[in-house]
Amino acid sequence: MEKLDNYGEIAKEYANKFIDYLPTLIGALVLLFVGLWVIKLFIKYLKKLFDKENFDPTLETFTINAASWGLKILLFVLVITQLGVASASLVAAIGAAGLAIGLALQGSLANLAGGVLIIVLKPFKVGDWIEAQGVSGAVVEISLFYTKLDTFGNQRVVIPNGELSNDNITNYSFNKTRKENLTFGISYDDDIKKAKEVLTNMVMEQEKILKDPAPQIIVSELGDSSVNFSVRYMAELADFWDLHWYMIEEGKIRLEEAGMTIPYPQRDVYLYDQTKMNGTVREKNIERS
Repeated sequence: MEKLDNYGEIAKEYANKFIDYLPTLIGALVLLFVGLWVIKLFIKYLKKLFDKENFDPTLETFTINAASWGLKILLFVLVITQLGVASASLVAAIGAAGLAIGLALQGSLANLAGGVLIIVLKPFKVGDWIEAQGVSGAVVEISLFYTKLDTFGNQRVVIPNGELSNDNITNYSFNKTRKENLTFGISYDDDIKKAKEVLTNMVMEQEKILKDPAPQIIVSELGDSSVNFSVRYMAELADFWDLHWYMIEEGKIRLEEAGMTIPYPQRDVYLYDQTKMNGTVREKNIERS
């Protein structure tokens, strides 16, 4: 009976404490729900603002996520403080947890830092064709931790942002125009001036080749087997590859129609009979390949 009285007194004591603590608990819950509602309204307004200003989609996603998580963490701290937890102890606990998580996720944090750098500095954007980490492809997604590319063979490549941000990146889509440098070889017996005229006419007939800066057709090298011409011109990025394939094929056709010889490497091979006859080495055969 005495134990029941003790239990009753304990229950009454805790009930009184709960009743005293109830306004604080209700205030914390109200702060939580009102805070989440305000954050939701703010994020909605932020999205409308970004859509109106036509921001970069990757930067928009990163900013919205960062703002959402930052405000929610701040709200969590305020709610916990409202419940009576000392703010200094809470900050110390969060700091200790952050240190432990940081040590456990060093690689992921490096990727996160790389993702932030890529999003802020914008060395490339979604849709650009880039080359990095030994891979070239079109950027299809930039997240905080990884960047995804689709290669020419339609393969998906996922590159960690930590490695990507610390390596050389070639962005083929950054400029609106691109310069071509094609090489055509003719025989040493052919007419250089005639070959140059043929190549010049071919270049000037192409409407998609930019006239400013002017194209160049020059003798770039006296090679081992050929006289090499360098055909240089500028083109819009959208027209570059169509022109590239066309000019290679058309250049060979026109040079051959003009009577030019497209040379290929040659090597003379001499075979000797090692049998000495009258004190001399007799040549047995000569082949050319």
